[in-house]
Amino acid sequence: MKINILTPSDNLTGGTRVIATYARLLQQRGHSVTVVSNAPDRLSLRQRWQALRHGRSPRSPAHPPGHIAMAGVPHHTLDRPRPIVATDLPDADVVIATWWETAVWAHRLPPSKGRPVHLIQGYEVWTGGEVRDRVHAALRLPGRKIAISQALARQICAALGDLRIDVVPNAVDVGLFNAPARERNHPPTVGFIYARSPIKGADLCARACALAQRQLPGLRVLAFGVDQPSAGWPLPAGAEFIHRPAQQLLPSLYARCDAWLFGSRLDSFGLPILEAMACRTPVIGVPVGAAPDLLGGGCGVLLPDASPEAMADALVQLCTGPAARWAALSAAAHDRAHGYSWDDATAALDALLQDGVAAVRKFSGPSTR
Repeated sequence: MKINILTPSDNLTGGTRVIATYARLLQQRGHSVTVVSNAPDRLSLRQRWQALRHGRSPRSPAHPPGHIAMAGVPHHTLDRPRPIVATDLPDADVVIATWWETAVWAHRLPPSKGRPVHLIQGYEVWTGGEVRDRVHAALRLPGRKIAISQALARQICAALGDLRIDVVPNAVDVGLFNAPARERNHPPTVGFIYARSPIKGADLCARACALAQRQLPGLRVLAFGVDQPSAGWPLPAGAEFIHRPAQQLLPSLYARCDAWLFGSRLDSFGLPILEAMACRTPVIGVPVGAAPDLLGGGCGVLLPDASPEAMADALVQLCTGPAARWAALSAAAHDRAHGYSWDDATAALDALLQDGVAAVRKFSGPSTR
């Protein structure tokens, strides 16, 4: 099967890592995969003028290689921000859109570029207004829709009515994200993802850590992320921060922690939950994204609300309670996470793609290619 994948950009976000993983594994399954990414946004005239005024270079900032560029699949980035069109793509059986705008572009392509499939990674209406209407229109376009979590599918159907949406949950690289059984540390260590965005909830996690340190003076805090800490988004006193850690380093960072905090205010899945669990680190999380599905049944601590006080209380209890409880949560987290492998997720996605191609070929007659 020939597969085109359209992405709005190539970067180091979790959503792009999902796309890169699928592209690589679909290629390993024998499919011909091509990924085309839109170009990064350039500086506006106003931004260029402000840069010159303050004595800075008006050039757009350099972008480090993204996950797709490192995936080992054919990949092309446009020379400037614009819609992806037919001349940017080879002929294919399927074209996978990974963002609402790319879904619109996919439906404008001729049939020779592939049957459109929308891999929905979020309910992308954050700015509201006209964008919200355009996102809704994109979600109502015909064709197969595949969401990355049950929670996301429910959210979209609640807003737009009973759409047919298949679900293939995100997964974790169980070969990379793994750790041997261990005991709880003394003093304990807690970790979370740092980002200068209210959406990701790093401020909630940082505040919870500061509150917990009042009861656990020796509590160590570890954070990592793509943003550098700032005065407006401070880390707790004495926190260790790793900027842009290499992928191979992440399992050891998760395994250093006795608890992992997930405080996102808006998330369609929450990959760090699964990665921490796969490394035997119990997760304390708010009920956002896939957290209720992943943390339920004794596999983590699911908070009823997103207050720093509730998160701090749960953290203190986890770090000071019976060692047997911590060990049970650690083992249960590991077992559940390792049931979400990328090989299984790719097989499920592959089956849905193949099913659609087979249906088209059955309708239109045998393929002459």
